[in-house]
Amino acid sequence: MTDLLYSEAESDLRAAVRALLADRAAPAALPARLEGTGPHDAALWRALAGDVGAAGLLVPEELGGQGAGPREAAVVLEELGRAVTPLPYLTSSVVATRTLLALAPAGGPPAGPAAGLLADLAAGRRTAVLALPLTTGPGAPEPGPPTPTDPPPPAGHRPRTPAAETPAPHTIPAPAPAPIPAVADAVLADVLLVPRPDGLHAVDAADAEIRPLTPLDLTRPLAAVTVPADAAGTRLAEPAASRAAVREGLLAGAGLLASEQLGLAEWCLEESVRHTRTRHQFNRPVGSFQALKHRMAELWLEVTAARAAARNAADALATGSADAPLAVAVAQAYCSRVAVHAAEECVQLHGGTGMTWEHPAHVYLKRAKADQLAYGSAGHHKDALAGLVGLPAPAGR
Repeated sequence: MTDLLYSEAESDLRAAVRALLADRAAPAALPARLEGTGPHDAALWRALAGDVGAAGLLVPEELGGQGAGPREAAVVLEELGRAVTPLPYLTSSVVATRTLLALAPAGGPPAGPAAGLLADLAAGRRTAVLALPLTTGPGAPEPGPPTPTDPPPPAGHRPRTPAAETPAPHTIPAPAPAPIPAVADAVLADVLLVPRPDGLHAVDAADAEIRPLTPLDLTRPLAAVTVPADAAGTRLAEPAASRAAVREGLLAGAGLLASEQLGLAEWCLEESVRHTRTRHQFNRPVGSFQALKHRMAELWLEVTAARAAARNAADALATGSADAPLAVAVAQAYCSRVAVHAAEECVQLHGGTGMTWEHPAHVYLKRAKADQLAYGSAGHHKDALAGLVGLPAPAGR
C-alpha cells in the first residue's frame, strides 16, 4: 500500500526550507519587495539551490545531485507555495531538470551536453527553462514552426501584370521567428530548452530576445521569447526523444505544481484562522461566529483532500507508476480550485485589511489564479482524466 505520509527525511527537509524562507522571504515583506528592487533574490536562490541542495533533488548523485525524487521536491514546493517565494524552482529544478533526465538512455543517467547542464543545474550555478508557454499542459501539442509569409510590399508598390517585363531577381528576407509567449522565468534563465522540429536544443539565453511581460502574478515573471534561427545552440535529442522528454517534463511540472498550490492553500487557511481569532467585533472574536466557522471548516476539508491528491501525484511520479498521468490529472483538476478558493477566503475573511496592497493576501490570490492556467487548465486535466478512465465527453459538446 502506498504510504503518502511524510518521511523523517522529508520532514527535516521541510524544516530547513521553512527556516530559510522565514528568515529571508517572509510573506509580510513581499508586497514591499514587489514595489522595490523586484521579487527575485539571487542570494536566496543560491542558499536554497546550493546550500540546502534543493536544486539537485531530482538529479542523480553521479551528476552532482542529491539522488532524491519528486516526493522531496514536492516538500520544497509546498514551502515555496506557503511563502509564494519568487524563485525559479518549479521551472528550472523540476520541469527543465525532469526534461533533461528523460533524455537518459535506458538504465543510466544522461550523457554528453545534457549531463553537463544537469550538473550545473543541480549545483545552482545555472538555471534553465523549457521554452514553451506556461499554459502548455502535458499531452498538449507542441507549437509548430511559424508559417512563412511574404513581407508586406513597400508603400507605393504597384504589382506588375503577367504581361509586364520580368523583374530583376531579388531576395525576399526570411520571416522573423515567431515569439514564444508567456515563458515563465525566462528573464532569470541562463539556458533555454527549445523544442524544434529537428529535436530539443539548449540555447544560451543571451542569444535569444527575451521581452518581459506584465503578468497577473508578479512573483513569477513571464516573457515573450524569440529564438533567432541562427541561434542553433546544442542539439540534445532527436525529434522523437525530444517529444517524449518534453511530455515528461510537463507532466512533472503539473504534478508538482499541485504541491505548490497545497502550500499556498495551507498558508491562506492558517492565516485566516489566526486573523479571525484575534479580530474582535461586538466584544468577541469574529472567528467565533458560526457562519465563519463553517466556511473555515469547509476550507479545511478541501485542503486536507488537496494534500492527499498532491501527495499521491508526487508519489506516482517518484515511483514511475503507470498511473502517474491519472494521478497528475486528478491533482491539478482539484488543487488548482482549492488554492483559488483558499486565497479568496483569505482576502474576504481579512475584511478591509485583505483588500490593501500592504497585506500579502492579494499576492496569494494572484499566484493561485495564475497557477490555474499553469501547465494546463483544470479543463485540460479533466479532459485528460476522462480519456484515461474511459469517460468520453457527451456527444455534441
